[in-house]
Amino acid sequence: MTIFGWLGRGALALLGLLLTANVVGFIYLAGTQHLSISPIEATTLMWDVWVVSWIIAVVWSRPTAARPATLDQVVHWLPTLIGLLLLVFGSIATSFRPLWLMPPVAHWALVGACAAGLLFTWWARIALGSLWSGSVGRKEGHTVVQTGPYRLVRHPIYTGLILAAFAQAIEIGQAANLLGAALMTLGFWLKARLEERFLSQELGPAAYADYRRRTPMLAPFWPTHRR
Repeated sequence: MTIFGWLGRGALALLGLLLTANVVGFIYLAGTQHLSISPIEATTLMWDVWVVSWIIAVVWSRPTAARPATLDQVVHWLPTLIGLLLLVFGSIATSFRPLWLMPPVAHWALVGACAAGLLFTWWARIALGSLWSGSVGRKEGHTVVQTGPYRLVRHPIYTGLILAAFAQAIEIGQAANLLGAALMTLGFWLKARLEERFLSQELGPAAYADYRRRTPMLAPFWPTHRR
């Protein structure tokens, strides 16, 4: 592994420790001081737990055999990262004043939608197993997984993250957060297209052609061109 690889893993480990401390600290305070948890706090805690679990699962991955050019990866990473920053920090400049008001039941429904999206990503992660990769690449012994949520969409991890991101953005109710979710969606769509082009080149067009014809990319049950 290169020095950049070790630095990246070190940064992920540090992030995981910080988020774990934040979750444990919040739960401890809420339990000892009998604090109620707001929908926004519940959503934030779910994201923190998801990130920590995702970092831990990084070790469950095969070595990468090939990757596309770095510039091709930047094209999808840029809107995704900008969108993530807007989703997380977009409300700071507006003093967290929402554009609309919703009843508590609507807020908690969005918390449920966010939870469903994050759980959907883990269903996909388990189905993908050691073939998972944080960036586009071909793993050793790579095959096209078509079980579990991959029967519904070709990129269920992105689908789950898009659902969770929009649920949080709508719950916050700020234009910046909604723009962030939209940019993340664009980034995931670009990444999905790159991944399919790259794996079709690496594994052969036949490996993806039939699967792509009968399974939508990101939206379950979306009509596909069947031939």
